[in-house]
Amino acid sequence: MKKTALLFAILLSAFYGYAQHSIELSVKNKEDKSVLAGATALLEQLNKTVIADSNGIALFKNIPAGKYSVRITYIGFAAKEIEVQVPLAEPTKLEVLLTALAKKGKKEEGEHKDEHGDEHGDEHEHEMEEVIVKATRISRTIANIPTRVEVISGEELVEKGNMKPGDIRMLLNESTGIQTQQTSATSYNAGIRIQGLDGRYTQILRDGYPLYAGFSGGLSILQIAPLDLKQVEVIKGAASTLYGGGAIAGLVNLVSKTPTEKKELSFLANATSAGGLDLSGFYSERYGKAGLTVFASRNSNRPFDPANNGFTAIPKFERYSINPRLFLYGKKTNADFGVNYLTEDRIGGSMNYIKNGGTDFFEKNKTERITTQFGITHQLNEKENLQFKNSFSNFNRDIRIPNYQFDALQQSSFSEFTWNRNSESSDWVIGANVLTDKLSERGQPLSGKRDYQFNTFGLFVQNAWTVSEKLVLETGLRADHVNNYGWELLPRISAMFKISPAFTTRLGGGYGYKTPSIFTEEGERLQFQNILPINVNNTRNERSIGFNWDLNYKTRIGEVGVSFNHLFFYTRLNNPLVLVGSPSGYSSFENSTGYLDTKGMETNLRLTYGDFKLFLGYTYTDANTHFANTKAWLPLTAKHRLNNVLMYEIEGKLKIGLEAYHFSQQRLNDGTTGQPYWIVGLMAEKIWDKFSLFINFENFSNTRQSKFGPIYTGTVNNPNFKDIYAPVDGFVVNGGIKIRL
Repeated sequence: MKKTALLFAILLSAFYGYAQHSIELSVKNKEDKSVLAGATALLEQLNKTVIADSNGIALFKNIPAGKYSVRITYIGFAAKEIEVQVPLAEPTKLEVLLTALAKKGKKEEGEHKDEHGDEHGDEHEHEMEEVIVKATRISRTIANIPTRVEVISGEELVEKGNMKPGDIRMLLNESTGIQTQQTSATSYNAGIRIQGLDGRYTQILRDGYPLYAGFSGGLSILQIAPLDLKQVEVIKGAASTLYGGGAIAGLVNLVSKTPTEKKELSFLANATSAGGLDLSGFYSERYGKAGLTVFASRNSNRPFDPANNGFTAIPKFERYSINPRLFLYGKKTNADFGVNYLTEDRIGGSMNYIKNGGTDFFEKNKTERITTQFGITHQLNEKENLQFKNSFSNFNRDIRIPNYQFDALQQSSFSEFTWNRNSESSDWVIGANVLTDKLSERGQPLSGKRDYQFNTFGLFVQNAWTVSEKLVLETGLRADHVNNYGWELLPRISAMFKISPAFTTRLGGGYGYKTPSIFTEEGERLQFQNILPINVNNTRNERSIGFNWDLNYKTRIGEVGVSFNHLFFYTRLNNPLVLVGSPSGYSSFENSTGYLDTKGMETNLRLTYGDFKLFLGYTYTDANTHFANTKAWLPLTAKHRLNNVLMYEIEGKLKIGLEAYHFSQQRLNDGTTGQPYWIVGLMAEKIWDKFSLFINFENFSNTRQSKFGPIYTGTVNNPNFKDIYAPVDGFVVNGGIKIRL
């Protein structure tokens, strides 16, 4: 009996030594004690990571007895390390208070260094690694994602908003490898080109919901204001595996602000020398188990003709938008629901027609967009959750030019169900989604109605695996079925090699596809006039394969911080759609028998010294078509482009920025070649506690395409416009006030 008791005592002692315990942290803002939902806690000895829930609670379970170091981080806050003795003397939550970084640090989270997907430089820059990227579906910090993601956030987002408060063109156009291509000489319509590829090959998302495509894509970037955006994420190269067709060139994910315990109420008023006026406001607050954000804006412009050629460089327009969004937080389940309503009247063309009417040329765009978003996430346990998302978009657009009208309704939806699992070394996402896209054209066009209905069913799996401290792999596979066009199988792989703390490289590639559509930049330039419907029996999906490889290096040379990133890219698109004319005067989109490819490189160099920051960027794009065994330079693609930005900032008081951008010659669709040009700008902002004043001298070099030659041939009644490859609005000054209550 004594031996049995002794053995029991030994076993009990051993059990106690290996007993499993918990560490519960309550992560809050030191300033106002608001909870920091989404904070990251790393238990270094066991290499365990947990994300704080909606109440700011980070819970480690099944922890053996011992002494541990826990590192807690949150975007915009200084990291904190605490020592924890397990088991705790008392079973209670440990309160962790994080200190917000100074604005200088916040700014650097969103600077061009973010574009390289890696952390760089000084003590503030080190916090940039905590930026959580959502576009890859697997929510890892930017420093631990093998996919190259460029993030525009923080103060850079604010600065670009100062320059163009009414839309997001400025945010995107001033990044290497991205160009916003104007498709109408008189109505300002524009699309996004990544690495030389047409705008239809870029997928635009809002909080992970595909919303802007097809008929609605031509005006999308003109109708999105940046005031309620938290960050903008860009993936370049084949990304159809992530969200489905359309992301051959890449994708842009617009991430909205969400409520925090601290109320945010801000207003912006901006006026331009071209007759523009932007008024917008944003409200955000969390009330215990509920939260609310509301964004509203009014944007307008008078007709503007700086060249005095009789046509608008900036059309007359008036736009209203409102976007309320409700958030509900539970112990294991969170949900959100939002509605966005937008209406706009836009008229460009002859200045005389806009003022007096008559028979001169005009182009009218009347749009109305209603979009709903609903998402719900249920936490199964500390590692797994289920998520359901749904969006619906109702988009009306009426395009009118003399003797022609294209009036249609596009209704699209997106539904997705996923299972997510996050562990110490591997993250999984497995899911299914359904996309519907239906176009109904009103009236009886001579070309025949361009109605269609596409239903896409997709299955996908994504995995991120930390193989070692030096290697992280990300793989994905998607199978999509599109009615009328069949199955598409899309594999994707990326790898990140951490060669040293200062040197990181990423290598990746994947497949993409795009369903045939008349809604292209070429179709937009023609207002879709005399374009026949897509013949589903004689067309097939456009298919692509793409690769990229980038190198990241950071160091300090004395007082100078140095960050360097270099990217090589290649994309091949087989059987792209081309517009083919006929003797009848009608045109149709058909698959070519050849291919097009784009290859090149992007180089970004960032230097910091005291309050000065210098960004130097270079893009080389060699984009060509290979049709009928003939190689031709892809139109409207500059082979060489320079981005240069010099910033001076007195923290919390003053910002001054000088920008200079260079575009080399571009081939035009008529076979001629455009002129190379520079665009130079200057911005300044004076900051006080509750408000700031800003002014921006955009393109003060007054570069205008009309200086290189006429914008059109023919008459004012029947003009034939040339391709737009350079600014048409010239030197424009804008300035205003921002109020923070």
